Amino acid sequence: MEALSPLQCDADLVQDFQLIRTVAREAGELARRYFREPCEAWEKSPGNPVSEADLAVDALIKERLRSVRPQYGWLSEETMDAPARLDCRRVWVVDPIDGTKAFLAGADGFAVSIALVEDGRPILACLYAPLRNLFFSAAKGEGATLNGMAIHVARSDRLEGCRMLADRELFASDFWPNPWPLMKLDKPNSIALRLGLVAAGMADAAVALRPKSEWDLAAALLVLQEAGGVCTDHLGEHPRFNRPTPVYPTVIAASAELYPQVLARVAAGVACWQTRTGQKTIP
Repeated sequence: MEALSPLQCDADLVQDFQLIRTVAREAGELARRYFREPCEAWEKSPGNPVSEADLAVDALIKERLRSVRPQYGWLSEETMDAPARLDCRRVWVVDPIDGTKAFLAGADGFAVSIALVEDGRPILACLYAPLRNLFFSAAKGEGATLNGMAIHVARSDRLEGCRMLADRELFASDFWPNPWPLMKLDKPNSIALRLGLVAAGMADAAVALRPKSEWDLAAALLVLQEAGGVCTDHLGEHPRFNRPTPVYPTVIAASAELYPQVLARVAAGVACWQTRTGQKTIP
């Protein structure tokens, strides 16, 4: 007998799924109201900006979700982390504005990201890029949608000529054992949006070799997986969530057909860089 999906087993999750879809839209519209308007911003750390818009969107999402499910844990980029979440089976994992640099620069490559994680795995997800009118959602075992229509990753297995979402300068670096073939390169600032585009077949792969946090990945990972894609780090490890240190060193996303080629090249390049520099992560 085919296993039932979480939504088929738990009425609370049906309510939760409707809730996050509503809240994601509300959060995206709030972000839209701040977009290209005077907005106070500062750096949490060098190269890591935050703005009053991030905090306002975070506050809206937190109030709306926790007022309904106060027993769930909470992990968000813009809320001080609390170890109590580690004792929770279910945890909201949120990035109120993934791609703050793009947002502050007046570019549209940012997204609101909301996921519900259960026992370390995302089971519900919404990802909303309001300026691009892209609304992704997914529930474990139920598939993924974009603007209400079912989506699936592209079937291409050719690295040459593929649509790759990554820094252009990355592939020009001198630590690759073998040069990458010619690819069509683009990179929205939001890593979550990049994974969503791969899930929808609007790109073939995405690579990020700088550390990413759980809130960057949780929602987009489920969307990608439910659309038939694969996402791991450069060692082929699949992400788990709600860990004490919620950071991953690298991200590789692609269709199942293309993934092995991307993984092999990235793994070889990272190993070469680590041997050369003695450092574990690429700054």
